[in-house]
Amino acid sequence: MLLAELEIRHTRANLPTRRVALGARWLPVDPVPGFGGVLLGGVVASRVDALEGDELKDLLRLTDDLEGGRRISQPRLRHRFQTDVVGLDRSRHKLMGDGELLWFELDEHGAPVPQLLGAVYAAAQMPKTARPAVFRVIRRAVRWRGPLGPTFIAYLSSDEAARAWRTFPLDERWALQVLGFAPEAFLSRDGIQRRFRDLVRRVHPDTGADAYGAGQRILELTEARRILLQLRPE
Repeated sequence: MLLAELEIRHTRANLPTRRVALGARWLPVDPVPGFGGVLLGGVVASRVDALEGDELKDLLRLTDDLEGGRRISQPRLRHRFQTDVVGLDRSRHKLMGDGELLWFELDEHGAPVPQLLGAVYAAAQMPKTARPAVFRVIRRAVRWRGPLGPTFIAYLSSDEAARAWRTFPLDERWALQVLGFAPEAFLSRDGIQRRFRDLVRRVHPDTGADAYGAGQRILELTEARRILLQLRPE
């Protein structure tokens, strides 16, 4: 049985332009985040590995901007979002179910960035009452590393499951990305602390950074530091 569906339109392969749009979609959110929110999380988790460090930061900034309802300058992640779908290729993503069993049917032929952009732009068009829960799912999906099975779905949709899912391979990789370290980098505790302090200075309103979203960003940096320091005891 079809539970949710998202069609993302994007530039065809081998064309120089980079455009993305939303096509037909059915993304139920009752009760929040609903099957629609879970599907968006699955799309994000399936593609986020392809992003480099700066691209991941750009995606998180765009997520903050969309949730905050701010005007979105274009392009983002080198792609222009538009409403016109003429001439664009399409990727269709589905969440399917049979009784208590849920699974994803994700279209693999599209490039990763348009799929990620399509998912976060679709989240921004959810009903206002559901939007915070759906964006919370998006942020959880960014951190996920692993198969998109029942544990992943529980992690997306349940606060209790999200708190319980704390495997260090998942968290360490996310923490490295947040602090801008390469996966193979040799890290000392001092190096982690220096990077953390530098990034906090850059995003703190006291140093001229935008106050909106600064608190969330500092929380992410603090959590990433905690994870990496815990893996490197004195």
